[in-house]
Amino acid sequence: MTVSDVRKRYLDFFAKREHVVIPSAPIVPENDPTTLFTSSGMQPLVPYLLGQSHPEGARLADSQMSFRAEDIEEVGDNRHTTFFEMLGNWSLGDYFKQEQLPWFYEFLTNKEEGLGLDANKLYVTTFAGDEESGMPADTEAVEIWKKIGIADDHIFSYGAKKNWWSRAGVPAKMPVGEIGGPDSEVFYDFGLPHDPTFGAECHPNCDCGRFVEIGNSVFMQFIKKEDPSTGSGQAAFKELPKKNVDFGGGLERLVAATQNDSDIFMIDVFDAARTVLESRSGMRYKDVVRHTSDVGRTTSYMRSFRIILDHMRAASFMLASGIRPGNTEQGYVLRRLIRRSLREADKLGIKDAVLAEVAGGFGDAYRDHYAFIYESAEIIKSELEKEEAQFRKTLTHGMHELEKMGNSIDAFTLFTTYGFPVELTEEIAKEKGIALDMTAVQAKMEGHQALSRAGAAQKFAGGLADTAEQTVRYHTAHHLLLKALQLVLGHDVHQRGSNITSERLRIDFSWSAKMTDEQKAAVEKIVNEQIAAGLPVVRTDMNKEEAEKLGAEHEFGATYPDIVSVYSVGPLDNAFSIEFCGGPHVGNTSELGEDGKQFKILKEEASSAGIRRIKAVLE
Repeated sequence: MTVSDVRKRYLDFFAKREHVVIPSAPIVPENDPTTLFTSSGMQPLVPYLLGQSHPEGARLADSQMSFRAEDIEEVGDNRHTTFFEMLGNWSLGDYFKQEQLPWFYEFLTNKEEGLGLDANKLYVTTFAGDEESGMPADTEAVEIWKKIGIADDHIFSYGAKKNWWSRAGVPAKMPVGEIGGPDSEVFYDFGLPHDPTFGAECHPNCDCGRFVEIGNSVFMQFIKKEDPSTGSGQAAFKELPKKNVDFGGGLERLVAATQNDSDIFMIDVFDAARTVLESRSGMRYKDVVRHTSDVGRTTSYMRSFRIILDHMRAASFMLASGIRPGNTEQGYVLRRLIRRSLREADKLGIKDAVLAEVAGGFGDAYRDHYAFIYESAEIIKSELEKEEAQFRKTLTHGMHELEKMGNSIDAFTLFTTYGFPVELTEEIAKEKGIALDMTAVQAKMEGHQALSRAGAAQKFAGGLADTAEQTVRYHTAHHLLLKALQLVLGHDVHQRGSNITSERLRIDFSWSAKMTDEQKAAVEKIVNEQIAAGLPVVRTDMNKEEAEKLGAEHEFGATYPDIVSVYSVGPLDNAFSIEFCGGPHVGNTSELGEDGKQFKILKEEASSAGIRRIKAVLE
């Protein structure tokens, strides 16, 4: 099956079981400064899993664009990627284990509605219990799997590090008030020979490449509370009155399972890009794989193919989402993907510009579900060509700095300061007869990477998206600002990103020229007039087609279900602005002007090519 086939079958399967199919959130989270990227299917839904009511109800399903920068060093084996789609279904206090596990099994094995996988190739894992916290084993999940028909020797139980979920980790580390619960994973057995370097015996959580996780059902079942019976402030786990299900399944891995091919880089979305690399390198990817003893452990050439394929897909989605290469945050990650790809292209013997051509295949591959990739083809091509040329200059500059170092070559400084690849430094040093202490360099690099990962983890651990009163006001002001920009600059202006906190709002929008003082003043005037007008802010659920006919603004690149929610500033039949939006918002624009506050633009500047950025406040 293709990626489109599996995605559609999954969403249709759960739609038939009364789930509302919701659109993927953007790859860059809106209104959440705590994380750089949307890295899982559950991330946009955390507030609802913690108790908020979702506007679409208690049963939800989607396919979420996701990116995990921490996985960048893992790319190169048969199953890891930085960008991926996570299929998800959720029960917010509705159904639980008795429904979830049989449904997922049915989706995997049913030939008519699902994927028709061989049930004998499925293995499952459950929670074995945790002695430190006294949490018992999840015997209920084991019994359900047995009743479904999973054989005893295909059911494995692991401790809290493998089969328990909470934001804090294992049960003992959960603070009072934290929720968590056991999970149950499903693995597909690709039948590869076991590599004993990963242990004497193979099992679902073995890393040899034989077993690949294709889905995980998390059962948010418990809350940690103080136990007054002990009189010592100790905590105990209590059952939640409303239990949630959070399922996530890797779309690409599921497609690979339908093909019984453990190499996810052989699925259809990589076909065009892989063909370009074969043509430009003179190597056939299948031949490279065939001459490898174990597909889970790669040759350098195979690793290079996979890194370029993964990184260019991720870069295409980022560029189409408005991210541009830079030296900070998302822009830095994008630049790193591009530069790593160039280094791997060099290893394949490709010395001329190639990345734009590789990325060109992803537009058609995702055209049916993510049309914004196809529509952004020229932007993607232009930015990759520009970045590739710039990095070639970086290499030239790095070579100059290396020559200046003489025999005291500092590979770590060349990499962190000038972006000069460590591998290339080692090769040039060998040519000079200089033996670098690569162990020390590697230790420095690992320390550098650990700090980066810790920073990224800390950024995500910041918690939920802020829904404080002032943040909600800025969200509504954001809607007013976008409409005002369109009235002043023209209707070609569209949102390309936002970040809203309780201290200010920020909007990125499509516009190529610096705004004049007169234009900024006109925008401020329009926004403040709408605040003074005391317009109601109204939410309406309607057919997507109807909302589009009304001219409702929507997120760039997002896909939407048949029924959508829109917020109008003013009555729907005479609104100042209308946008696809899930909220929250104030009830009336007059709330933005309480205590005499006025809308004010603090700064207007370039964000990237063709994208401007405004920061504004209510003061």
